[in-house]
Amino acid sequence: MIRNATPGDLPAIVSIYNASIPGRMATADVSPVSVADRQGWFAEFEPGRRPLWVDDEDNVVVAWLSLRSFYGRPAYAETVEVSVYTDPARQRRGHARLLLDHAIERGPALRIYTLLAFTFAHNVPSVRLFTGAGFEPWGRLPGVARLDGIRRDLLILGRAL
Repeated sequence: MIRNATPGDLPAIVSIYNASIPGRMATADVSPVSVADRQGWFAEFEPGRRPLWVDDEDNVVVAWLSLRSFYGRPAYAETVEVSVYTDPARQRRGHARLLLDHAIERGPALRIYTLLAFTFAHNVPSVRLFTGAGFEPWGRLPGVARLDGIRRDLLILGRAL
């Protein structure tokens, strides 16, 4: 079941996010974040404009997706950055795709007409997820991240709604 995240979901959201850090594929963070670290981030989400959705399976948050404003200037108000994370034990079961399809469907009602995904080029599962949902490569920033001494490219994938 997809629903808006509540403050009580934040520990699960942080846990899922932190589980992605060691693999060096899904985030540029290199050490875990705390629930306290994410309080301000969580407070920025508005269900009617910039939602944070969770996929709740039997009262357990198994995945989450956020839509955040892009660049912060008025002309970009209809464009958002989409991020999606799944509990490692639940990956490759369709949770991320379910959330992404939900975002694509709900976007226009939220006055969102462009979705952007920023993903490392070496993150093949994420690239497949987004391209499978109709995103196209819109840009590549070569070597902009350094993870464990290795330069990594950042892909910008986009989809107009």
